[in-house]
Amino acid sequence: MSALLTRERPAAGEPTGLLVLHHGRGTDELDLLGLADVLDPERRLHVVTPRGPLTLPGSPGYHWYLVPRVGYPDPQTFAAAYRALGELHDELWRRTGLGPERTVLGGFSMGAVMSYALGLGADRPAPAAILAFSGFMPSVEGWRPELARRPSPAVFITHGRSDPVISVEFAREAERRLREAGIAVAYHESGGGHQIEPAQLSLAREWLSARLGGVPGGPAAAQGSGREQPRAAEPRRA
Repeated sequence: MSALLTRERPAAGEPTGLLVLHHGRGTDELDLLGLADVLDPERRLHVVTPRGPLTLPGSPGYHWYLVPRVGYPDPQTFAAAYRALGELHDELWRRTGLGPERTVLGGFSMGAVMSYALGLGADRPAPAAILAFSGFMPSVEGWRPELARRPSPAVFITHGRSDPVISVEFAREAERRLREAGIAVAYHESGGGHQIEPAQLSLAREWLSARLGGVPGGPAAAQGSGREQPRAAEPRRA
């Protein structure tokens, strides 16, 4: 049994797929739980939100890894979180009967980093799709992405151009690497900062809904790049 605590929002009926949302720094499994009904208002997916394994003295909430430098997670704590999430995902697939080909991994900030890591890791099964809100593809000892395998996950990336915590250049670099590998990417920038904005959620909901029909056999290809105007922000921590 996984050591990570989770919260779950079940589907209204027989689930079409599984959505796992990983929170950002200093929050917990409740932080993104409210996005379940925003991203999946028809409740077609079984949604799970795990809690990060790490607590830090003087810092609120939970974390996935230590941050010596943005873009470069601490190898030891990153590896521990990677193993714990891998065990959780494996357990969810066994328990729900919804395999990786019917799973979307998503998250905000360092939760997006862990979604990239588990979704693209060479030693992990490829999910159907990845939702990356304000994150980056990590550079860390002991992990490498497998971008050439097929089928590969479709990826939705959104990032604020004024993000003071994780530069938008990380998102642009991720888009470039994924596209060069032939992976389907939907890429969007806003004028906002380090947060999930309502307009970004609307785009993610539409993208996710378009994928749902093809989830059992993998997501439909979706190439595209968008630029949107800034809207009122829904604050989220890093």
